[in-house]
Amino acid sequence: MRVLLAEDEKELNDLVRKTLEDEGYAVDSVFDGDSALEYLSSTPYDIALLDIMMPGRDGIAVLREYRKSGGKAPILILTARDAVEDRVVGLDAGADDYLVKPFMFPELLARIRVLLRRNTTSASSSVLECGDLVMDTSSHAVRRRGRKIDLSAKEYSILEYMMRNQGAVLGRESFRSHIWSWDYDGESNVIDVYIRYLRKKIDDGESVKLIHTIRGAGYMLKDGNE
Repeated sequence: MRVLLAEDEKELNDLVRKTLEDEGYAVDSVFDGDSALEYLSSTPYDIALLDIMMPGRDGIAVLREYRKSGGKAPILILTARDAVEDRVVGLDAGADDYLVKPFMFPELLARIRVLLRRNTTSASSSVLECGDLVMDTSSHAVRRRGRKIDLSAKEYSILEYMMRNQGAVLGRESFRSHIWSWDYDGESNVIDVYIRYLRKKIDDGESVKLIHTIRGAGYMLKDGNE
């Protein structure tokens, strides 16, 4: 999942970014509202975290312009303002949730998970399923036929993206735009490498394969019995 973090306080920006990256999220971080709007306008983020008080456009102005342009990504407002009136302004501008500073990181992560679930067809549950493959996004547990599958943070992110887009052909550029941040400068075949890792852990030894190669287009996750 790809996240935009717009927070002008550098220390907090760095802490939140590192926390999210440790959880497997791809994070683009900016420090002012103008940059936030530019990034939101050019990248299909899965969620954005916006501080209200930023140089240039403030978070509310960014939010209003983003929603006016048709932007649909969930928006979580981060702010030191805790008055009810301030929350109402943010929610009326199009925010999906509101978190007051200082906050605990477990609560931030939980709110992000809720918004991501709410933005998918499996909104009512933290559990994603594809055949006998089960992923619990609240605990990050992955099992196939009851067998626990240990994944790295990046493997988990890729699999979660595939689980949320079952039956869709996902090209390499689609993976890059959702799983890696703008500053990624790795090998061009990194997607193929991670798909190979996932196949080994998920499909090896199984009669029904879940990860499929669509020649010339990309990869698809689907129940092989369908």
